[in-house]
Amino acid sequence: MSTIQNTSLILEGGTFRTLFTAGVLDTFIDEKIELPYIVAISAGAINACSYVAGQKERTLRILSTYRHDKRYMGIGNFLRERSYFGLDFAYNVLPNELDLFDWEKYRSFNGQLEFGVTNALTGQVEYLNALEMDTRCNMLQATCALPVLFPEINVNGIPYYDGGLSDPIPVKQAEKQGYDKHIFVLTRPEGYRKEMDGKSKWVMKLFARKYPKLALAMAHRVEAYNQTLAYVESLEKEGRAFIFRPDHALNSFEKHVPTMNQNYQMGYTQSRNRLDELVTFLGI
Repeated sequence: MSTIQNTSLILEGGTFRTLFTAGVLDTFIDEKIELPYIVAISAGAINACSYVAGQKERTLRILSTYRHDKRYMGIGNFLRERSYFGLDFAYNVLPNELDLFDWEKYRSFNGQLEFGVTNALTGQVEYLNALEMDTRCNMLQATCALPVLFPEINVNGIPYYDGGLSDPIPVKQAEKQGYDKHIFVLTRPEGYRKEMDGKSKWVMKLFARKYPKLALAMAHRVEAYNQTLAYVESLEKEGRAFIFRPDHALNSFEKHVPTMNQNYQMGYTQSRNRLDELVTFLGI
């Protein structure tokens, strides 16, 4: 299948909800659907890496295999790295020793790949050229750095947190890059709208003194998310957006491995079933 020139690929985050994303992108790998511009946020960026490297089922394999491995996730990691996720294990040992990532193919990607990160000092989103990422996946750590569960991640001396705090669905960035048609892989079902919860308010208070502008960005997150989602849905009505999203709500920190596999299969099956529709949208 030919490379598409005029359409972006936008990947929402959502921790283990993005197993749905992995299923969708594995259909793209099967069908050799290559998009010229990809922008990803948080765990959506993990899936972007596997897709760009052409490594089908890699994301599913890693998440389902290591979900209950304390080196990957566990309270003990806070003692070593101030993180619930084992940073060295997840972002260095896994891709470079245990389940080898194809760095050569990744870096030879004939297109643009950007990861959105939130500058802790300004509270603003920034986009990093992900093809320049080092083998310890520092940029990937930054876009995945959920406050409290991760420490701040420094890139070029600047502290960053999860890109979803400031730009959860980065359609505006894709438009700035000149794209007016978009494929979205979202991780919430149709009709979802975000609401402020008590945990988010607690985190904002926790960060208000050290990073007041980051706390302010978090305070506006619900409104920004819902406004962006409404805009994305308006693009769909105009025929400028093609949206994949799960049929029902998924758990961000799913523990049941068979359910994780089902979430992946949901994305894979949906994308296979909608392949003709997608080809028509892309005009190929």
